[in-house]
Amino acid sequence: MKVIIIDDEQAMLAIMRRMLMKIENVEIIGGFQSVKDALLFTQDTVVDIAFVDIMIADESGLELARQLRAGQKNMEIVFVTSHREYAVDAFDTYPLDYMVKPVSQKRLLQTIERAREKNRKSPEKTNANRLVVKALGGLEVSSVQAGKVKFISKKSQELFAFLLLQRGRAVSKDRVVDEVFLGMPLENAVVYLNTAVYQLRKALQSHGLKSIVRTFDEQYRLEMTHTDVDFISFEAYVSRVKEWNEFTVKEALEWEKRFAGDLYENKFYTWSVPEQEGLAIRYHDFAIRLVHWLLENNQVTQSILIARKIVSRNELDEEANVFLMKAYRAAKDYQSLRSHYEHFIKVYQQEMGNLPAIDRRITYPGAN
Repeated sequence: MKVIIIDDEQAMLAIMRRMLMKIENVEIIGGFQSVKDALLFTQDTVVDIAFVDIMIADESGLELARQLRAGQKNMEIVFVTSHREYAVDAFDTYPLDYMVKPVSQKRLLQTIERAREKNRKSPEKTNANRLVVKALGGLEVSSVQAGKVKFISKKSQELFAFLLLQRGRAVSKDRVVDEVFLGMPLENAVVYLNTAVYQLRKALQSHGLKSIVRTFDEQYRLEMTHTDVDFISFEAYVSRVKEWNEFTVKEALEWEKRFAGDLYENKFYTWSVPEQEGLAIRYHDFAIRLVHWLLENNQVTQSILIARKIVSRNELDEEANVFLMKAYRAAKDYQSLRSHYEHFIKVYQQEMGNLPAIDRRITYPGAN
């Protein structure tokens, strides 16, 4: 069950997040302090429950709820507020629940159970199926209804991957031919494209999602409403979360683990290289900031694991290597510190022909 929290108070976001994380099978996919950020996020991401404050800064949570519902008719709205007087007005939006602060863990669990029960009884939701796409580290597509998607050909799989990168936007036939069927004579490429579309729809048919592959006016589009995509969710998380605290860092660590490798790793899709490189840079910046936070907050073991992962992606990354050595020093693992320092110097000199500009004193226990 995918949940977002919308409240202009950072403390309330942290409290709700901590309480929801204790409930099984609840995934907190967003926390927002503004109406604009919440609406922007829900344009591309399906949400099961939105916990909404009645007043968000100077804006109306009631109006926000109406806009959220207009965008996703199946989204459940739960108002969480200290304003009892808005209860009657709130029910005009047909919310699942209305909770008055402070909210207890028991009360919150009752609301989640009510949502689950409603979901079980809803024929529309029961019949709706979802694709789960894992594109970080390869490409795996599956659904709860029918398991793994069995692509009929490599080109139909590549077409799916290409359309996925458009994030629901339409793309012209000419561009698909140029990118996916590069090097083929135009007449042959068009035939192959039509065949790939047919094969892709057939592969998705057993999952009840044949219709998400749309064609119109010589344009092609992948409908994203019933699709959960790891790299898109990762990008959304990284773009909206700039800082962590003791309550929210657990979510950051979960997102870091989800980055299992590069976009479409080992698929050799030349058209995906710019996106692949851009996503790798976003991961690097996010992971470096996370390691820095972990070190400052004495979570040394976790910082070592993530720093090692960054270094394994690029042995010549000076910043990541320095952070890893600092983490070893914080853990008082001086043997690993000196060993890694010597290895890094050797590799860097072999590849670059000179020495990296790092402080040699980092190898000494008393260095700052």
